[in-house]
Amino acid sequence: MKKVLKVVTNKYFIAVLAFVTWTLFFDQNDWFSLQQRQKELNGVKDNIKYLNTEITRMNTERTNLLTNPQKLEQYARENYRMKHEGEDIYVIDDVSENNKGTK
Repeated sequence: MKKVLKVVTNKYFIAVLAFVTWTLFFDQNDWFSLQQRQKELNGVKDNIKYLNTEITRMNTERTNLLTNPQKLEQYARENYRMKHEGEDIYVIDDVSENNKGTK
């Protein structure tokens, strides 16, 4: 018991304990803030991966549009509702359960 009391009252032990307590809870870069920043960093990395795949997809689509006339015509018909002379276009909107009654 005296040995434990001697270690606990040691000035170096108290200094180290105070330092660890300060850095874990009260410092600007405490453990909880670091965990939060790590979560934010992981979210940003996931967003970067998503955006890189979107860039790749869009570059592929752009290349297809510039080199393939059929793809260009298909894109224009689907997205801009373009048509040839004498054609009729019927646009059917799909109303889902969530959008019923909202307009």
